[in-house]
Amino acid sequence: MLLADDQNLVRAAFALLVASAPDMEVVGEAGTGRQAVELARARRADLVVMDVRMPDLDGIEATRLIAADEDLAGVRVLVLTTYDTDENIVEALRAGASGFLVKDTRPAELLEAIRTVTAGDALLSPGPTARLIERFLRSPSALHPPGSGPDCLSERERQVLTLVARGLNNTEIAEALGLSPLTAKTHVSRIMGKLEARDRAQLVIVAYESGLVTPGAGQSQQTSQSQ
Repeated sequence: MLLADDQNLVRAAFALLVASAPDMEVVGEAGTGRQAVELARARRADLVVMDVRMPDLDGIEATRLIAADEDLAGVRVLVLTTYDTDENIVEALRAGASGFLVKDTRPAELLEAIRTVTAGDALLSPGPTARLIERFLRSPSALHPPGSGPDCLSERERQVLTLVARGLNNTEIAEALGLSPLTAKTHVSRIMGKLEARDRAQLVIVAYESGLVTPGAGQSQQTSQSQ
């Protein structure tokens, strides 16, 4: 993986932590967003752990460039945020990030998050995700997602998308809708294809920006409406 942060001490701490995991390796470090993009193209790492606030080119634009590069289709971006003060996190998800982490995440949780995103899943915890989406997607300047909207989905697919937006994983979606986990996974894959979404993180953005999921609606309420 690549580590992108403008603070040397932060990069050093992350590198030491990653080195403690036998299944991970740091193949490069970047102090600016532009360096992160250049290293992503040169090293073709599976994952870039990207700080949002960096000089030269911020983490959002760097994420957008990586996600838009067809040669880097297999590279995923995990964004670092201070959460309470960083109002750019949803823009990072729009740009193509597969998830986000708070900088004070505990070491074991950080390693598990890296494994989750590298494996192809989006890192979207229901609580933080809901709060972030509700806070920033109410803006009248919200961008419309690329590709088709939820109108192209079947009723069952709309139900699945709603639960994805609430932060449920495939097993939880299967339990909520009386499906097998494999069927739930198949639905999610088809939805991603129809909506031209890179991963589950972008499905969340589509669900909120299209109005399929209303900010402020509780997870339990939405789940009962879907059944």
